[in-house]
Amino acid sequence: MPEVGPLLKHWRGARRLSPLAAEAAVSIRHLSFVETGRANPSRAMVLKLAEVLDVPLRERNTLLLSAGFSPEYPESELDAPSLAAVRGALETILAQQEPFPALVMDRSWDIRHTNAAARRFFAFLQDGQPQRAPEPPNVLRRMFHPDGVRRHVTNWPEVAEALVRRARREAIGGVADERAQRILDEVLDYPGVPPDLRVLDATAPVLPIVPIRYARGDRRFAYFSTVTTLGTPQDVTLQELRIECFFPMDEETGDHARQLARRPGMS
Repeated sequence: MPEVGPLLKHWRGARRLSPLAAEAAVSIRHLSFVETGRANPSRAMVLKLAEVLDVPLRERNTLLLSAGFSPEYPESELDAPSLAAVRGALETILAQQEPFPALVMDRSWDIRHTNAAARRFFAFLQDGQPQRAPEPPNVLRRMFHPDGVRRHVTNWPEVAEALVRRARREAIGGVADERAQRILDEVLDYPGVPPDLRVLDATAPVLPIVPIRYARGDRRFAYFSTVTTLGTPQDVTLQELRIECFFPMDEETGDHARQLARRPGMS
């Protein structure tokens, strides 16, 4: 377990917050002693510094453990009874997105829930296809694997670049999840993935909206997405959830989505 001082210094650098001492109401001298390991912070100080630095809950627990204290924030299973109200809210959001796809994913890009429209859409794309991307369902694997939906994405190079940038920049709180990083390394090794995606500049400006254009047979779909997180969570699992909703970019996409909803066996 790393020491708390260097971890706090890392977060201050990541947040580019020089006047941390003033914000946290501690002396610059004492903060310097904490960061260099010459003083031990109290539990209250660790939590205050973490709050000022907007450290994600998972990493706040790590800071506490590094300082010799017990974790503050629970990490519940999503199906835990205590999260029943949240599951209900997620189901409502997903249902309201019909007939357009929506999904819930975690910090490792694993798909935790989908609405019926997402199941219909991806079943349509992969109908009759003997192979599938590796399990468990994961957004990166589904988009990059040759047996995923990649073959149906007509602007795949553009989408792939945007996803790699997002995976590197969207890590919760700026901290890369080890499993997400392993999956990203895995998908970049898939056949047909350009090697230059490994050396993208993650700090370069990105387009505000990158459409994803799908085609199968005579049907064309063009979607853009929005990503929502839960406000003021006090649980690690909840903070790391992302809700992605897809919206049609043209009338054709809307019409095709509604047609899929009316097809027998596609609910």
